[in-house]
Amino acid sequence: MRPKALLAFDTSAAHCAAALLCDGVVSVKSESMDKGQAERLMPLLEEVLAEAGLDWHDLAAVAVGTGPGNFTGVRIAVAAARGLALGLGIPAIGVTRLEALAYGLPRPLTVVEDAKRGEVYVQLFGPEGAGQAYLDKAGAAIDGAVTGSGVADGLAASVPLVEAIARIGFAQLGTDQPRPAPFYLRGADAAPPSDPPPVILP
Repeated sequence: MRPKALLAFDTSAAHCAAALLCDGVVSVKSESMDKGQAERLMPLLEEVLAEAGLDWHDLAAVAVGTGPGNFTGVRIAVAAARGLALGLGIPAIGVTRLEALAYGLPRPLTVVEDAKRGEVYVQLFGPEGAGQAYLDKAGAAIDGAVTGSGVADGLAASVPLVEAIARIGFAQLGTDQPRPAPFYLRGADAAPPSDPPPVILP
């Protein structure tokens, strides 16, 4: 009998990344791309499974990066995770980018991640759990150990982002988890058109 495995993936930034966790061993595959994640994600996941000699029905769960990050990219991955969970009858576990960045690093720790537009995402992770994530101005003073792309001399990540998503997801197996949803701390950059709607003729 083949072991059950967990498949994690993330498209919240300029990449399409996947990690397969099976028997405590993680295999990671990541490709840099500014666009095209929607077309590449499923073939990438199939490649990761095939390289391990597994198929979809060997999965005990999927884990997905829920952001914050690229608005469209986050939605692509979350939609894929929900669809796979429904089709395979397995749990889908959402993991935020901030908790993945904190994985394996000493606590207390503050994750400070570049949010563009002169802002950063900030979240404190203490020995007893995580604080509330929030937006702050870039360059604001942060006490103690820090990590993330929003600081110049922070701690390096302990593992690749998608591997952290896989390991966090695996640790949550067997617990009640909400359905994955995009984790946004501000609205999308895109806005609906301001043109008036067309007139419907009788």
